[in-house]
Amino acid sequence: MTATKQLTAIRITTAAVFMALNIAMSSFGIPVPGGHLYLCDVIICTAAILLDPVDAFIVGGVGSFIGDMIFYPLPMFVSLVTHGLQALVISYISHNTFKHNPKLAAIIGVTIGAVIMVTGYTLGKAFIYSTPEYAIMKLPYEIAQGAIGAILGVILCFRCGLNRIFSKFLNR
Repeated sequence: MTATKQLTAIRITTAAVFMALNIAMSSFGIPVPGGHLYLCDVIICTAAILLDPVDAFIVGGVGSFIGDMIFYPLPMFVSLVTHGLQALVISYISHNTFKHNPKLAAIIGVTIGAVIMVTGYTLGKAFIYSTPEYAIMKLPYEIAQGAIGAILGVILCFRCGLNRIFSKFLNR
């Protein structure tokens, strides 16, 4: 087996594992007053920091779409677009800016990704539920979910060393 095929098999397997984690984390939420807090953003941010933009979009967008399709289908297309774009932007920024400081690039990426997620879900919920009031009511939970996902994603990759393990695994 050539190195290209191995890399492709590793990429597919890695994306599949992250997608399964995304689906699992979007299947249940932490109950908070007035709603639920979902931890799928932790997986999306972590995967986006580690994977290339296409794989990150698949994990974030398609994984969230499948999770919503199984558990709560109404916002599944909002999830596809919002989480897909979020993951794509995080990955692009993490891999193409500040090559000398990947942690700073990841922090900037997840910050912009969190803004994309909050904006996308707020507009999407206003459209789906036909009431901007409902979307505004859920805004604090969206902000908390985005912030928690961004912070824990960076911590997992840089503080816990997941990026080093991932790079060593792929022989980069």
